[in-house]
Amino acid sequence: MAENNLSPREVLALCRQREIQAIDLRFTDFCGAQRHFTIPAAQLQEDSFEHGFSFDGSSMRGWQAIHESDMLVVPESQTCFVDPFMKSTLAMLCNVRDPVTHQTYPRDPRSIARKAENYLQSTGIADRAVFSAEAEFFVFDSVRFDQREHEGFYYLDSSEGQWNRGAARSGGGNQIRHREGYLPLPPVDTFQDLRTEIMMTLEDSGIRTEGQHHEVASGGQCEVSLKGDTIVRTADNLQRLKYIVRNVAHRHGRTATFMPKPVWNDNGSGLHMGLSLFQGEQQLFAGSGYGGLSEQAMFAMGGILKHAAALLAFCCPTTNSYRRLTPGFEAPVNVSYSYRNRSAAIRIPAVSGQESRRRLEFRCPDGACNPYLATAAILMAMLDGIQNRVSPGKPQDKDLYDLAPEERAGLECTPSSLEAALEALERDNEFLLLGDVFTPDVIERWIRHKRDSDVKAIQQRPHPYEFALYFDC
Repeated sequence: MAENNLSPREVLALCRQREIQAIDLRFTDFCGAQRHFTIPAAQLQEDSFEHGFSFDGSSMRGWQAIHESDMLVVPESQTCFVDPFMKSTLAMLCNVRDPVTHQTYPRDPRSIARKAENYLQSTGIADRAVFSAEAEFFVFDSVRFDQREHEGFYYLDSSEGQWNRGAARSGGGNQIRHREGYLPLPPVDTFQDLRTEIMMTLEDSGIRTEGQHHEVASGGQCEVSLKGDTIVRTADNLQRLKYIVRNVAHRHGRTATFMPKPVWNDNGSGLHMGLSLFQGEQQLFAGSGYGGLSEQAMFAMGGILKHAAALLAFCCPTTNSYRRLTPGFEAPVNVSYSYRNRSAAIRIPAVSGQESRRRLEFRCPDGACNPYLATAAILMAMLDGIQNRVSPGKPQDKDLYDLAPEERAGLECTPSSLEAALEALERDNEFLLLGDVFTPDVIERWIRHKRDSDVKAIQQRPHPYEFALYFDC
């Protein structure tokens, strides 16, 4: 149930009215996973929204050392909603603070997104950024995986997967053909009711959606699109979307993943973001230039393209992200822009001349990202482009997957690996430090953590396909 924009006093009144017995306090860790703990409703007082509740920060990835582990979460009343999956529970998002100084914790991702919004306003360029999101994900019937010293495997099962067309199943024969999953009707689309349940649960919890549909890949690829909001709210909404998607899938006896590329040789899942700036009610990206864009929009696009490699360290933060960013699967592998062309990193959607909806669509991010860090970094790149009048160059209106070699000359590609993106972030991060939005400590800690926990971990382990290639060598 939606209970948006309530004051602390109104939250307490709601708890009494709805006979709420438990308060679930949620926050996002450094890598983007939501964490929570629950208190009895009687412990929530009006001053709790200032003083917060303590937790152990040393147990969070990339945060505190053991000798300085105590931290605070301070609930934000405007984020509350009655949880549809828990008994008599009101959930709220929290900001993380230092327990001694009560200052915002610099590594709290949500605080970084708030600082990006404050920096935008301080520049005078606009008073708010509005980001929308198209979230893609897979829903499988079941999944099994493990990695040990003597074995490593994964197994995905989906009754709609094209790989199950030969299986003996009741009512079979409606499996989706390879890469032909876009917008089929039931019974081929077996996830219609599940996606509608996700969409309506989001709406009931106060999150506005654009709609839902089946995506291209076989095996249960879905998309739910969220309407635009401020970057903090959009990141909040994406975290709630993930929570709702996973729990609705679980309720149906299935399992959902936002992993960018779980199925080999099929389309991966992205998180396409629509980007625009506003001054009051004025849409600043609408103009008479290419694709109906303003000069400011072109410079913002130039900033994203200029910093694209570094941005991907936050927007595509897993080794699996770069298995998605490969040619031939509708993924944006070229750092370029185009009107309506989905093979470019930035697409300018055709919106029937509606100036209020004029926007850029950055197609590189994926659902594995920490949405607070990704949206903050994208906004900072846009502002850098506007402040320094960065040209995005010429548009690429051809299918970028089918260019002749001479046409591809000079066309920059997205990084081919997470390590390459982290190296780009090491070289190019000054634009993130403006306004103290990101700090050197945050960037250094992010790079070190991703290298140790992701890059090196994958490099050290044999890949299952290596046995097919090399076992008999």
